Amino acid sequence: MLNRVGEAYQLKARGGFDPKIAGDIQRKSFDGKTYFTVGETGLKIPSWMGAEFKAGYNWTNGIFLNPENNLPSTGQAYAGVKWSLGRGLMIDERRAALQQAAILIQANEAEQQEIVNDLLLAAGKSYWEWVNAYNDLKIYESALELAEVRFVGVKSSFLQGDKPAIDTLESMIQVQNRQITVNDASVVYENSSRVLSNFLWYQNELPVEVSDLLRPPFYKELTLRESNIDLANILGNLNELHPTMRQYRFKLQNLEIGRKLKKEEMKPQVDVEFNFLADGVDFVNRPKDSGELGGLNSLLTENYKAGIKVGMPLFRRKARADLELMDIKLLDTNYKLRQKAQEVKNKVLNYQEQLDNSRQQVGINRSAVKNYQDLLTAENEKFRFGESSIFLLNSREQKLIDAQLKLVKLLSLYQKNRLGLIWSAGQLQ
Repeated sequence: MLNRVGEAYQLKARGGFDPKIAGDIQRKSFDGKTYFTVGETGLKIPSWMGAEFKAGYNWTNGIFLNPENNLPSTGQAYAGVKWSLGRGLMIDERRAALQQAAILIQANEAEQQEIVNDLLLAAGKSYWEWVNAYNDLKIYESALELAEVRFVGVKSSFLQGDKPAIDTLESMIQVQNRQITVNDASVVYENSSRVLSNFLWYQNELPVEVSDLLRPPFYKELTLRESNIDLANILGNLNELHPTMRQYRFKLQNLEIGRKLKKEEMKPQVDVEFNFLADGVDFVNRPKDSGELGGLNSLLTENYKAGIKVGMPLFRRKARADLELMDIKLLDTNYKLRQKAQEVKNKVLNYQEQLDNSRQQVGINRSAVKNYQDLLTAENEKFRFGESSIFLLNSREQKLIDAQLKLVKLLSLYQKNRLGLIWSAGQLQ
C-alpha cells in the first residue's frame, strides 16, 4: 500500500513536466460589424533544465484590431523558449517535487519495513506466549494426574488401615487445588491461541484459527538455538539498515531539497523569452524584398519577439526567513537523528544483555529441575516405606512444578529476547 502511495506521488510530480496544449479565441460583433476575432492555440513543453519550450499559432481579423494584434493574413506561427536564468535556474518547484517524490518512495519502503519488523515481533511474541501457555497447561495436567493417582493410593491405604484419614483429606485437597490450576491454565491457553490466530491468514486473506491439531513443542524438546547474530556488524550498519534510521535520513534529504529551493528563492528573478515568428507557417522561406535580408537571416534579425523580466524584493525578508526556518528544521532533524541512533544502539545492547542472561538462567534452571526431580523421586521412595508424610511429598512435588513452570517461562523469554534483538536491529524479515 505504501509503495502505491509513493508511486502515486511520483506520478503526480512528473505531471509537472507534462506537455500542455491550450487554445483561446475571442470575438466581438456589434451592429452587423465584426470588431475583431483573436485566436491562439499552442503547445508548451516544460523541461528538466528549467526551460519551457513552446510553439503555437495566432490568427486575427476585424476592423477594430489593436495594432499589436495585426498579423499576416494567413496568421502567424511561432516557436520559442522561456528560461529562468536567475531564480529557478538550478532548481524550481517542479524539479524539487519530483526529487522529493523519489525520496518518498524510498521512505515508504523503509516505513513498510518498519511495520513488517514490528508485526513479526508481535507475532513472534504471541507464538512464544502460546508455547508457554501450552506447556504450563501440560505441566498442571500432569500434576493433576499424579495427585489423582496419589489420592487413590492413599485412600486405598486408609481403607487397609495403613494411613490416617487426614492423609486422604490432604490428598483430596491437593487434587481440588490442581483442578483449579488446570482450569485457569486452560483459559490462558485458549486466550493465547486466539491472540496467535490474529496473525494467521491464508493467501486469499481468509483468517486461520489455531485448532487442536496444531500443537507447540513440549518444553523438554526445546533447545537453545545458537545466536548467529554478529553484534558488531549490526551496530556498524544501524544507520544504513535500520528502517527508523533510514526514514530519518530520507527526511534529511527531503529537507535538503527544500533548503536548496529556499536558497534559490534568494536569487533575483531573471526570465528571458525568445520566439521565432513566421508568415503563416513559413519561418525561413519568405521571398526577399528588395534591399532586405530574407530567409534565415530575416528570421534571426527581424522576425522575432523577445523579452526579459527582472525583479527582486529589496530586503528579501520573506526569502531569508524561509531559509532560516529550513535551517532550523535541518538542525532539529539532525539532533533527532543522533538521539534516535543512540536509543537504537542502546536497545540493541540491552536485548543482547537480556539474551545472554536468559541463556544462563535457562541452564541453571534446567539443572534445578533435575535436582527437584531427584528429590521428589527420593521422597516417593521414603513415602512408600512409610518414612515420609503426604505433606512433605506434596511440598517436594510443588517445588518441582514451580521449577518446571519457571523453566518454561525462561525458555519462552529467551526466544522472545532473541526475536527482540533482531527486531531492535530492524532486521526481522
